[in-house]
Amino acid sequence: MTTDYGTRRGEVCGPIKNLAKSAAKARLPRMPFELAQINIGRLVAPIDDAQIADFVALLDPINAIADAAPGFIWRLQTIEGNATTVQAFEWDAEGSAGVIVNMSVWTDVEHLAAFVFGDMHREVMRRRREWFHRMSEAYTTCWWVPAGHRPTAADAEDRIRNLRAHGPNPDAFTIRDNYPAPDLGVRAEAVTSTG
Repeated sequence: MTTDYGTRRGEVCGPIKNLAKSAAKARLPRMPFELAQINIGRLVAPIDDAQIADFVALLDPINAIADAAPGFIWRLQTIEGNATTVQAFEWDAEGSAGVIVNMSVWTDVEHLAAFVFGDMHREVMRRRREWFHRMSEAYTTCWWVPAGHRPTAADAEDRIRNLRAHGPNPDAFTIRDNYPAPDLGVRAEAVTSTG
């Protein structure tokens, strides 16, 4: 008996196809997940101070780019359209003029990274020392949330604390040292970006 294993590109047949079907049946249902991210900054002056004016002026344009970016789902904002008045991370202010937060949800790490490392956002980040104190501990964290869930500031605080205490792990990681979305029955291992 001869078996033809020839297939079109991407097609699976014969014993391999049967093995794949068996594995799929044995696996528990996969819940769709989305990527939450938080980044914080300790302000060098109050948000309404002239020293921070350029940063405030850049918020609407950069938020508009994020909102239109592929993979973007949601961001924390007040009726003003940004999160500058959100009270969070007060325990982390350390002599600054306060902590400002940016929290959003994306489809995956790749789309978030494309925005974060894109030209406009990088240009803004090059000037961050004008507006924010240098932080030696983690100030940005990612984690997976069930699709449709919108994280709270308290969730974000827990994830930053987790990353600071344990380093990148499946519950709190970075863009560069990230973990895949949860998949029941599969052990998560870090995926380290080289870019």
